[in-house]
Amino acid sequence: MTTPIRTTEVLVKKILLAALAAAAAVFASKKLQQSKAEKALWADATDKLPEA
Repeated sequence: MTTPIRTTEVLVKKILLAALAAAAAVFASKKLQQSKAEKALWADATDKLPEA
């Protein structure tokens, strides 16, 4: 049988782990958006000029 303190510790660890995973997902999403924006900028800046 587990004690209430152990149960609380496990619950707090699970909540912290879930919060850490959510923060990592947000960070990765923002990095991906920045990367896509930078690629689009470079693609636009290095497009071939239209022929005259």
